[in-house]
Amino acid sequence: MKLVVTEKNDAAQKIADLLGAKKPKADKVYSTPVYRFEVDGEEWVTIGLRGHILEPDFTPAMVYKKRGGWQGVTEEGETYPAELPDVLPKPPFKKKKPFTEDGVELKSWKMDALPYLVYAPIKKLPKEKEIIRSLKNLAKKADSVVIATDFDREGELIGSDALSCIREVNPKAPVSRARYSAFTKEEIAHAFGNLVAVDDNLASAGASRQDIDLIWGAVLTRYLTLVKFAGYGNVRSSGRVQTPTLALIVARERERLAFKPEDYWVIKGAFDADARTGPTSGEGPGAFEAPHATARFKKEAEAAAAMARVEGAASATVSSIEKRKRTVAPPAPFNTTSLMAAASAEGLSPARTMRIAESLYMDGYISYPRVDNTVYPSSLDLAETVRAISGNPAYAPYCKELLAKGKLTATRGKKETTDHPPIYPTAKATPDDLAPADYKLYNLVARRFLATLSEAAVVEGTKVSLDVNGELFVAKGDVLVKPGFRAIYPYGLKKDEQLPALSEGARIAFNGAACAKKQTEPPARYSQGKLIQEMEKLGLGTKSTRHAIIERLYTVKYIQNDPIEPSQLGMAVCDALDKFAPHITHPEMTAELEEEMDNIAEGRTTKDAVVSTSRNLLAEQLASLLPHSEEVKDALADAVAADAYVGPCPKCGKDLQLRASQKTRGMFIGCAGWPDCDVTYPLPKGKVEAVPEKCPVCGMPQVKVTAFRSKPRTVCIDPNCATNKEPDVVVGECPACKAAGKKASLVAQKNPRTLKRFIHCENYDECGTGYPLPQYGKLEATGEVCEHCGAPIVVVTTARGPWRLCPNFDCPGKEQDGEGKAGGKAPARGGRAASTKKAPAKGARKASGKAASRKS
Repeated sequence: MKLVVTEKNDAAQKIADLLGAKKPKADKVYSTPVYRFEVDGEEWVTIGLRGHILEPDFTPAMVYKKRGGWQGVTEEGETYPAELPDVLPKPPFKKKKPFTEDGVELKSWKMDALPYLVYAPIKKLPKEKEIIRSLKNLAKKADSVVIATDFDREGELIGSDALSCIREVNPKAPVSRARYSAFTKEEIAHAFGNLVAVDDNLASAGASRQDIDLIWGAVLTRYLTLVKFAGYGNVRSSGRVQTPTLALIVARERERLAFKPEDYWVIKGAFDADARTGPTSGEGPGAFEAPHATARFKKEAEAAAAMARVEGAASATVSSIEKRKRTVAPPAPFNTTSLMAAASAEGLSPARTMRIAESLYMDGYISYPRVDNTVYPSSLDLAETVRAISGNPAYAPYCKELLAKGKLTATRGKKETTDHPPIYPTAKATPDDLAPADYKLYNLVARRFLATLSEAAVVEGTKVSLDVNGELFVAKGDVLVKPGFRAIYPYGLKKDEQLPALSEGARIAFNGAACAKKQTEPPARYSQGKLIQEMEKLGLGTKSTRHAIIERLYTVKYIQNDPIEPSQLGMAVCDALDKFAPHITHPEMTAELEEEMDNIAEGRTTKDAVVSTSRNLLAEQLASLLPHSEEVKDALADAVAADAYVGPCPKCGKDLQLRASQKTRGMFIGCAGWPDCDVTYPLPKGKVEAVPEKCPVCGMPQVKVTAFRSKPRTVCIDPNCATNKEPDVVVGECPACKAAGKKASLVAQKNPRTLKRFIHCENYDECGTGYPLPQYGKLEATGEVCEHCGAPIVVVTTARGPWRLCPNFDCPGKEQDGEGKAGGKAPARGGRAASTKKAPAKGARKASGKAASRKS
């Protein structure tokens, strides 16, 4: 039996489909799906992992030695490090209660233990025990093994870890490696027909990154958390790549804050080329505006003098016309960074782009999406790829033109590698084949590929100078005279701004001028796409991790919005680290470590040497931070208060702040004067942001709430405010009381303490009948009851439309709804219902609230 190990279950199924002579048989080994098939009479089995099945973690326990201070001991009883570096302090005797965190037992979760954590030994531990169990079961029976994980540093490490598990039960089976870039029959057949050896150096490079990121992340995150652990946004995260990336964002914000705008004045004139004599209204098709030739005046008096000179003028003379053509070269092929940047400009965040790209790759629509390469390999059949996607009607005419030209020549980017080709489409897809967002990205990839095979575009620019009583106005326009690649790739293309036909010396109507005061603008904030490009330029992270780093910064509330704006907390963390340990925030050190990992992959150095160097660098930075912990604490405390501020407390006048419950992790608003002041307010579910505007009804602070897939709403924080009140709605008769021979109504209400809506029986304390309701939306009673359970049918109207629903989660009709969904019918949230309008099956679950979340 030949065992094929892939990175994910989807890949295992896909490879079995493409290689098997017949349709593979789906099976399970314990709880793990596997696929059995035959190749040339030999039994093959593919098994998909779940990414990393092993993960590094600290293994020692921290112990106290009276004469040596805090010291670590391994499971074998050996102390570490063998010789303490000079940067490690000699902490005083502190006997503390043991505390366990991330597999490390600390005698004290205090600052004096952190320097020793820098040098704690690391061991690979099982992460996916069930998959490892299944993998070993198959490995015992395998005659040979093929590692078919993704071919990159991360994939090689995943495959290497899987191989280490296999070797525990089958040390002698031959092992080979299949490398591929797309899930097409030709590509997979070629990969398995040209097997190679597992690259241990490449796997070691990936393992070194794991270890270094664990050490840096654990130590710096614990340091920041110990310094200030309370209130809104308890997570104090830091890392080897995360912190320099945050520093880029903060540095740009500092530039903006330090920027001093300067006033200037711009004069714009209105002209009409169709009116050769005398003034016109300027409303005809030939009317156009042109800014003053000098573009701006620094002094208001100069602008006023220019306005005085043109006042009363009725015509202008065309003093000169300049026309220039410029050639715009077609773009280079997509690599990961340029794909994320282009998709970001189209409204897809880098993190979402990579999730969609991974899905498209697994489904066989595009090639491997994690690449640095921007040069198509000679082995790629460009013409065949064009033919493959020409079935899409939107591309068909353009593909036909390309193929008619004969041999196709592609553009070349600056980066050329041999692991994977640039990202290109591998199969035809239409809007009917994919979800809207998926097709949006596929369309971008397909059009970019066709653009790389196209001719340059030619743009003609026209500049017209117009004289009005000695004052020159300039009009500029661009026209695409030769579309070239722009015919298929319109992204970023400005609309034609064609000027009317004019000749030098002609007189046209002047319809007056307007003077506007403006200010110079500060440097623009980074968009996510621009930040990804800057990270690549500076060597921060890799093609596979950059989007995740940005997403992490959002998660820990260091940054917000897009274009990206740092929070007060993000700025405080960065400023504190930059002040006392500047190497942590600078990209040079991280870029050097990235270069060392490349050296590991190429066999020029070892993992142990690079990790050891990284530990020493971190120990030096930590030694600089520890004496200044109080200063860092003060800076973080002020930043937390600034980010969490909602408004003044109506009872004591202190700050009302967004806070996180230590028990439930839920968010609420509390007074900074606690425990002396006990004022608190509940918060609705969703993303909550403070707004400066006060409630127009009661004058209390307001917050903006963005619930899942709902439009943002501004609400008053006081649940007793008239704006938050909802009248009770009688929705029907209680079925439980009715069955018991009693009569009681079911009433829809809103709890002012929790802000949740529900339906309760009037005799709830006795019968206990109650149902949850969506948190938002206008509620209406229908007078009807569910045919399956007798609960009242209600209508909830949200921004997505009215939905009829049975709120009973235990309704027997729920199973029928599941069958209806499989058949294309729209299920109801909470059990059963039919929509009052035609909608996709998943639409009935869109409204927020407890009912929706439980159903899903």
